[in-house]
Amino acid sequence: MIKVGIVGGTGYTGVELLRLLAQHPEVELTAVTSRGEAGTLVSDMFPSLRNRVSIKFSDPATSSLDKCDLVFFATPNGIAMQQAQALLDAGVKVIDLAADFRITDVGEWEKWYGMSHASPALVAEAVYGLPEINREQIRSARLVANPGCYPTATQLGFLPLVEAGCIDTDHLIADAKSGVSGAGRKAEVGILFSEAGDNFKAYGVPGHRHLPEIRQGLTRAAGRPVGLTFVPHLTPMIRGIHATLYGRLTKDVDLQALFESRYAKEPFVDVLPAKSHPDTRSVRAANLCRIAVHRPQGGDTVVVLSVIDNLVKGAAGQAVQNMNIMFGLDESTGLMQVPVLP
Repeated sequence: MIKVGIVGGTGYTGVELLRLLAQHPEVELTAVTSRGEAGTLVSDMFPSLRNRVSIKFSDPATSSLDKCDLVFFATPNGIAMQQAQALLDAGVKVIDLAADFRITDVGEWEKWYGMSHASPALVAEAVYGLPEINREQIRSARLVANPGCYPTATQLGFLPLVEAGCIDTDHLIADAKSGVSGAGRKAEVGILFSEAGDNFKAYGVPGHRHLPEIRQGLTRAAGRPVGLTFVPHLTPMIRGIHATLYGRLTKDVDLQALFESRYAKEPFVDVLPAKSHPDTRSVRAANLCRIAVHRPQGGDTVVVLSVIDNLVKGAAGQAVQNMNIMFGLDESTGLMQVPVLP
C-alpha cells in the first residue's frame, strides 16, 4: 500500500483528491493537514466522505508527513515550494497541484505569480506531470508539477497539430470556459451565486497565469517559440472546462486520423468521431479529456474542441494518474469512474 498524505485538504481540489483516493485499492490515507481544521473529522467537513474517510485533519506542524511514501500539496501557490525539500530529503515523493514548479523559467514564474521563488533549485528537477507527453520522466520523478486545468485542456487539444508541424504556431488562439469551482473554495464576490449565476464573462484577457504554462508546453512540442492568445471565461456551472482552439493549417492533413493516431494508446483521452461536439457533462467527475476536431467549410482553419472536468483531469485525477505512474501501477488504477449524467 502507498502511504499518502495531503497538505491542504479543505478546498475543492483537496476534497476531490480525497474522493478519488478513498476508492483507490493501493492507497492508505495517513494524513490530511489543515491548521484551521486540525482535530476535525474530514467527514464532518465533507459529509460525502462519511464511512469512506475516517481520519481527522491534523496540524501540519505535528503531522507525520515524513513517514508517507507520497505527499500531495493541494494548497495555494507558494506553499509547496517552502516545504517540498524537507519531504524529498526524507525520501518522500511529492506531487504539487499548485503552480510552484510548473514554469521552468524562475524569473518568468516570479513575474506572473508576484512572489520570490523559495526553491529555484527544485524547479529544475521537477517533472511536468502531463502523462501524455512526459510519462517516462514521471516514472522516475521525485517531484511532479501537476498541470493546471486550462493548460491540460488546451495542450491536449493542440499537441497533435503542433507535433505534426501542420499548423501556424505563431498565431494560436485558445478560447476557454471554466466552471466556478476553478476559482477555488473561498469567499469572493465574483463567484457568489448571485454574481456568477445567469452570467457569462471573460477575464484575464491582458494576461492570465496559465498563459506562460501553456506557451511553455507548446513551445517544447513545436521546438520553437509559439504565439498564443489565451482568453479564459467564467461560466455559470460548477465543474468543467470547454476549450475551443483555433489555428491555421499550413499543409493538408487528415485531421481525424492525426488525432486518433496520436491518442490511440492514451487511456484518458477520447477522440470523438468526426463532426462531434463534446460537452462538459460528458466528462463530469471523470479523469477524461474528450476531443473533437473540425475543419469548417474545408478551409485552412482548424477548430479543436477539448473538454475536461477541471477538478479531475484538470487537477486531482491527473495527480492520481501521476501517482500511479510514479509507483509502477497501471495508471488507470482507481480512476475508471464513469462520468456523472445528468
